[in-house]
Amino acid sequence: MSVPFLSCLWNTGANASQLEKEIGSDQFPVNEHYFGLVNFGNTCYCNSVLQALYFCRPFREKVLQYKQQQKNQKKETLLTCLADLFYNIATQKKKVGTIAPKKFITRLRKENELFDNYMQQDAHEFLNYLLNTVADLLQAEKQGNRTKTTVGGIDIHTKAESTWVHDIFQGTLTNETRCLNCETVSSKDEDFLDLSVDVEQNTSITHCLRGFSNTETLCAEHKYYCEVCCSKQEAQKRMRVKKLPQILALHLKRFKYMEQLNRYTKLSYRVVFPLELRLFNTSDDAYNPYRLYDLVAVVIHCGSGPNRGHYISIVKSHGFWLLFDDDIVDKIDASTIEDFYGLPSDLQKNSESGYILFYQSWE
Repeated sequence: MSVPFLSCLWNTGANASQLEKEIGSDQFPVNEHYFGLVNFGNTCYCNSVLQALYFCRPFREKVLQYKQQQKNQKKETLLTCLADLFYNIATQKKKVGTIAPKKFITRLRKENELFDNYMQQDAHEFLNYLLNTVADLLQAEKQGNRTKTTVGGIDIHTKAESTWVHDIFQGTLTNETRCLNCETVSSKDEDFLDLSVDVEQNTSITHCLRGFSNTETLCAEHKYYCEVCCSKQEAQKRMRVKKLPQILALHLKRFKYMEQLNRYTKLSYRVVFPLELRLFNTSDDAYNPYRLYDLVAVVIHCGSGPNRGHYISIVKSHGFWLLFDDDIVDKIDASTIEDFYGLPSDLQKNSESGYILFYQSWE
């Protein structure tokens, strides 16, 4: 499927009415809106992630709730701008159309110089920055609303509380290391908001996740210091998922630094991502290890490298799939998703390949 790079040339009004026809007035979901986002020169990386997050329903609902609770807040933050944007989409009189997320982009560029230019940016870096910033702002508000605890004249700082960002996206990995001398297993937990996995040619997401949790032997100069043996020993190490998040964001590591080229190049490998997913790389003490996930959104990179090309997104809404290409919104058939798996050959040419996958559990 060919994706138009010069989407700004399209007649968005005609496109909007076409979308309504494709969905059908009797099929159009009640209280749902499908609005494209204007591109400000290089902001497809941002638009694609924002659309994906808008159709992650638990996240959208929390952002809109926040908007309702913060009616009188004067201070502008990236979160208030995000809440205004989501509210603007959700309260439109029309069902389809285009919105310019100017206030959000202006705030983003003001807050982070990484995004304050007209170069192509990385959608995964933006997602990471946005989720962490929103979580930090929510934690700061919680701290600000709480009176300080003072003991003996010293302020006691309580540990940062989890927020609704953590409730939705945060999972926990456990890093298990087994000493091959005494068989003692030690484990260390580590939280994540998204998982980055290596990709290989002609594989699947399940294969990538298995690779993520492969057992690695620590030997020679990489021996492990065992506390029980009080010496360095050979050991086996593996990473497994201990806490499964409500929304699992999977980042496919498609950009690899090639020393001979002295730059990053894109791995356009064909990686199949199913509409339903179960994680099999869970720890023995994982809660609800058989949690079933549904694919709800995909951020797709189109092009041959990290600093060139284009980002679009596909989302599932009320049982059907939509493609968001900046200000263009199209209804697509579920079978079209296969076009975004990547290329079956190793040729480094333009491809439209899944880059960030959002899987939601309803359990």
